[in-house]
Amino acid sequence: MLKDTISKIESAIGRLGTLDDQKKGELTALLNKLKAEVSTLPASQMEAANSMANFAQAAAHEATRETGNERLKELSIEGLGHSVKNFEASHPVLVDTVNDICIMLSRIGI
Repeated sequence: MLKDTISKIESAIGRLGTLDDQKKGELTALLNKLKAEVSTLPASQMEAANSMANFAQAAAHEATRETGNERLKELSIEGLGHSVKNFEASHPVLVDTVNDICIMLSRIGI
């Protein structure tokens, strides 16, 4: 589930015509870091991790739509932030990586 979600996010980033190759590369590197962190999660935390992945996918989808809805984008990013809070103490690198992805998307106007 999580690997599929991250792959879909990578595909969405690849379709962004207005994003230069350097920024796409940076986002891809962050997603690779996220994949590595997710692979170390114990089975007991996979449900919460799946929730986080679903919010990340929703945020990426809303951010890359041609005729996006600003409110839906905000809600998906807010949901992602809340789902990440569960991992702050036990998985700080994962949280930092997700935050870096969100910050980068924000800086490029997504």
